[in-house]
Amino acid sequence: MIRVKWSLLLIVAAVACGAAVDRADRAERAASGMNGTAQDTVGPAAPPGEPARAFPSPMRPVADIVAPRWSDEDDRDDVGEFARVVRLAKIGRGQRIADIGAGDGYYVTRLSPVVGATGQVYGQDIMPDYLALLQRRVRREGMRNVQVVRGDAHDPRLPAASVDVAIMIHMYHEIEQPFALLWNLATAMRPGGRLVILDLERPTYGHGTPPSLLRCELAAVGYRQLSFTKTAPSEYVAIFTAPDSTARPTPASISTALSASPCRAPGGD
Repeated sequence: MIRVKWSLLLIVAAVACGAAVDRADRAERAASGMNGTAQDTVGPAAPPGEPARAFPSPMRPVADIVAPRWSDEDDRDDVGEFARVVRLAKIGRGQRIADIGAGDGYYVTRLSPVVGATGQVYGQDIMPDYLALLQRRVRREGMRNVQVVRGDAHDPRLPAASVDVAIMIHMYHEIEQPFALLWNLATAMRPGGRLVILDLERPTYGHGTPPSLLRCELAAVGYRQLSFTKTAPSEYVAIFTAPDSTARPTPASISTALSASPCRAPGGD
């Protein structure tokens, strides 16, 4: 019962935030004459990778995707979230960054000036409504170094060897097929590329990821942890090196290894 109440509270808060975004977006579209049709359509940036069926399913709940942003942008700026992630991830001018699960663009709009004209930002998501919001925001703010990309739940659909740093902000627990997504993401990573995950130390049904579970799932695909930083009482930033796409475990070997030693949430959540 406590678990259900907690999940409902999270969903209500996120839906309220999403409703505010939707109202603002409708007002903007009405003022600009935009009708949200073909001009906002975006697609993948790469051919399909390995299918989801080639990988085992995670042995833990998957949280629902309920809103295009985690919380109010001003509040996040006030606590220094973006600046802290950029510093820990060592993101700078000229780099190519992928925001996986970009929503309506909190990180994308702030990353664009950080990487500059010689850099590239991929704003990737799987939700059509969120992609439309992001596409319009990118166009409105004139961010020429941003490409909006529609991915699949198991595949980011990013160009091969195109990404220096991929970030996943408050969304890892929403990934239906983490092993496939991580495997396909490795194809898009440049040698030495880093994956940066910001999440909460909560069960996945409570919109967080226990660190031990996170480490297990990433290690199964060949990712190696570089650092783990507590950024708030229940928040952390974990940074991993992506495996070389030619040396990562095969889908079959991942399935075999996880069958023998599955990644389980602490306490069986």
